[in-house]
Amino acid sequence: MKHIRNFCIIAHIDHGKSTLADRLLEATGSVTDREKKDQLLDNMDLERERGITIKSHAVQMEYTYKGEDYILNLIDTPGHVDFSYEVSRSIAACEGALLIVDAAQSIQAQTISNLYLALENDLEIIPVLNKVDLPSASPEEVTDDIVDLLGCDPSEVIPASAKTGLGIEEILSAIIERIPAPQGNVDEPLQALIFDSVYNSYRGVETYFRVFNGSIKKGQHIKFIATGETYFADEVGTLKLKQIPKNIIKAGDVGYLITGIKEASEVKVGDTITDAKTPTTKAVKGFEDVKPMVFAGIYPVDTEDYEELRSSMEKLQLNDASLVFQPESSAALGFGFRCGFLGMLHLEIIQERLEREFNMTVITTVPNVSYHAFTRKHPDTPIIVNNPSDLPDPSGLDHVEEPYIKASIITKAEFVGNVMKLCIDKRGVITNQTYLTTERVELTFDMPLAEIVFDFYDRLKTVSKGYASFDYHPIGMRTSKLVRVDILLNSQPVDALSALIHADNAHNIGKKMCSKLRQLIPRHQFDVPIQAAIGAKIISRETIKALRKDVTAKCYGGDISRKRKLLEKQKKGKKRMRQVGNVQIPQQAFMAVLKLND
Repeated sequence: MKHIRNFCIIAHIDHGKSTLADRLLEATGSVTDREKKDQLLDNMDLERERGITIKSHAVQMEYTYKGEDYILNLIDTPGHVDFSYEVSRSIAACEGALLIVDAAQSIQAQTISNLYLALENDLEIIPVLNKVDLPSASPEEVTDDIVDLLGCDPSEVIPASAKTGLGIEEILSAIIERIPAPQGNVDEPLQALIFDSVYNSYRGVETYFRVFNGSIKKGQHIKFIATGETYFADEVGTLKLKQIPKNIIKAGDVGYLITGIKEASEVKVGDTITDAKTPTTKAVKGFEDVKPMVFAGIYPVDTEDYEELRSSMEKLQLNDASLVFQPESSAALGFGFRCGFLGMLHLEIIQERLEREFNMTVITTVPNVSYHAFTRKHPDTPIIVNNPSDLPDPSGLDHVEEPYIKASIITKAEFVGNVMKLCIDKRGVITNQTYLTTERVELTFDMPLAEIVFDFYDRLKTVSKGYASFDYHPIGMRTSKLVRVDILLNSQPVDALSALIHADNAHNIGKKMCSKLRQLIPRHQFDVPIQAAIGAKIISRETIKALRKDVTAKCYGGDISRKRKLLEKQKKGKKRMRQVGNVQIPQQAFMAVLKLND
């Protein structure tokens, strides 16, 4: 075991994690020249196109240092705030972490949040200053920032450039010298942590794990503690770029396991694997179910594709355990699913994957968060409201609670005013303000989650000229004054456009929704009134004028009453049409509600 090192890479999005992982693989000879390509570990097309990591990836490297052979297990983690659950699992499987900071951008919010996660798990931190070759880099200042943050010695910070390969040898020797070898006992009962799983259409779910105690053999009967299910280990092995089957994997090592499981829900990331005959008494701590933050309805464009959409969602869930969904129906859109996501980027990624991997065109409704409603009849038992139409009748409603988050924003000192104004507009309350350096400020706010779901991140980037970074975590439910704003088209409520909004903003948002929909809904043969209502009270109205056909064109000369007769006849027809006519709502109209501030 003393020749094994397990480490992960943590950094803010776009600070060069994946590129550094590529260089480490090259330096240890884990890839041949033929296999070389950028972002080697990112195997999804979407990851490569957007240049982000969505799933964490594990890979094993072999390296000879001072005449001894070492095994290095690297786990590359996502940098975006939406995927912090993936990061926390990866950190739990390691003894050390490379903390990568961009020399041009300095320390960002996600870096700090992942660093705290790593320190809570007692990981050895190796600070790496990346991108020192950039003309805009300021290595001395950023090194001082890292020293202030970690309390380490300036000589411990390794200057590197993943692009040119500078500092890679120093990083490898630091991994071997500074990161402790794994602790564990091969003779104790098997205890292994699942940190990831992927679905293979031929072999079922492949489970990635790290063994803490004992060993796992091919053909062994094993048990998953959280689900209580037992399985037969068909194949175990280690993860190079391809899977290498082995007969046994011992304490301290990282590997994969294939048991022929077909249901992804049976493999919970963060669960503990143990032996079925002599199970361990203690599970690896830190297991929790993923909590979705944002909910949205996903509907097929054509109702006949409902079953096909269901099977696509199930297959997608096999690769992405943090997606949760349940069937629901809407009067406007027919049958579909209510889905829970970790954040807006996650929602975008899922929507894109449905279109690419399964050729499903879908309509997504307005995303919202999950509320707790309390009625006067049962003031102690909350009703969970994931969809605005589930909100009980206002007459019997006692109060509504909404989820709050603690948001930490790091920005330059000159943008503090703009960022504060944005957060206070979003009903945020400032709780702390710390100057990390003379130039960089960390602001902490308590805010309702619903306010950051839509366009908060984009607007934060706008007001800070791209210099603000953002991270958040939930802090529980708080009572709030919320009302349901319904949109009526042609006097018919459209449930897919309803939204739960704070009472102070309801009139303003109702007004904006009506004028936005007026621009987007095409004109019909009859007048279409668009109304926003709270309960029975109409708070705003716009009208889409009818397409007019000049029926009097062929009627020239003679008395005016001839023209009037034709116009009256047309008016009656329009009135009847409005009673039976259907209003066509384009897909952009559902998403327009998100972009009310543009």
